[in-house]
Amino acid sequence: MTGDGTRSVRAGLPEPVAFEPTLPGPVFAAHFHLPGEAAGPYTYGRDTNPTWTHLERAIVELESPDESAEAIVFASGMAAISAVLLSQARSGDTVVLPDDGYQALPLVREQLEAYGIEVRTAPTAADAQLAHLDGVKLLWIETPSNPGLDVCDVRRLARAAHDAGALVAVDNTLATPLGQRPLELGADFAVASGTKGLTGHGDLLLGYVVCRDPNLAARVRKWRKVVGAIPGPMEAWLAHRSLATLHLRADRQAANALALAEALTKRAEVTGLRYPGLPSDPSYRLASAQMRRFGCVVSFDLPDRAFAERFLEALSLVDDATSFGSVRSTAERRGRWGGDAVSEGFIRFSVGAEDAPDLIADVERALDEAGAAG
Repeated sequence: MTGDGTRSVRAGLPEPVAFEPTLPGPVFAAHFHLPGEAAGPYTYGRDTNPTWTHLERAIVELESPDESAEAIVFASGMAAISAVLLSQARSGDTVVLPDDGYQALPLVREQLEAYGIEVRTAPTAADAQLAHLDGVKLLWIETPSNPGLDVCDVRRLARAAHDAGALVAVDNTLATPLGQRPLELGADFAVASGTKGLTGHGDLLLGYVVCRDPNLAARVRKWRKVVGAIPGPMEAWLAHRSLATLHLRADRQAANALALAEALTKRAEVTGLRYPGLPSDPSYRLASAQMRRFGCVVSFDLPDRAFAERFLEALSLVDDATSFGSVRSTAERRGRWGGDAVSEGFIRFSVGAEDAPDLIADVERALDEAGAAG
């Protein structure tokens, strides 16, 4: 048994070869030498690539270190989400989605319904999806939810879904495999956008699916081949390179997020503060039972839209951007996009790896300026 740090820095590395790099560079190839019969590990660039192989092995080591599993990497998190849902569900089937999850899920719902798949929705909090499992083919869980940061009991939901004959997929984007391991909690699929905390630099798009059942993995992999939703070799290599610092980033960002959340509890203009690692958070007890790290995202409400926009404008160490998980802090007024059930002053704040005192001072100064200007 190795620790998260040891596993992160060595995950997916090939056996050492004299005078070769520890992590081989990206393999750029549309095709490979293929004499004779069409057999061998690498045949065509839409099917397999050695750079993917190293990354997929690394992701398995992080998501399922104690049991064999298979990973399939994709061009984006949405490609991974779509691959699971559309490779498993058929016309006439029913799936359950969270109604407070990732903003693009309503688009997925539209597509599923266009294919004749019934979609039921329920909130993440209070395990509300339990009431909708009768006759379901697949349950989709997102915990903590994005952007509201509610948490549900994965073990409980997975048991109930399996008893009902349903498969279970968990979006593990916000937690990362160092925060929670859905397969160990009973899920059939761990799915994530590697664009965010997994790679942590805000410079690439990537997604992945991990499952322990080879038949389920084969169906997902076939879907990737059919639609061609493959990552570029450079993106895959950059992602693998980034895993070596995952434990450092995850620890620093979670510590910073908790420090910021604690500071925000003292601000009168901040309401609706959520962070699963904050002892006063409604999800803290459940999150503590199934998460090992609580992630980097803090959410809260400011008095109104104008106040929130003045706050964002006044920040100097925080980028106004719509992603999360980067080593550089980002924040946004989430209501600007529409679609999320949040207030006009709702802020999703992704805490980076800056020095916590500097970041907190910047946030508090921005709050002061936003208030004074109103």
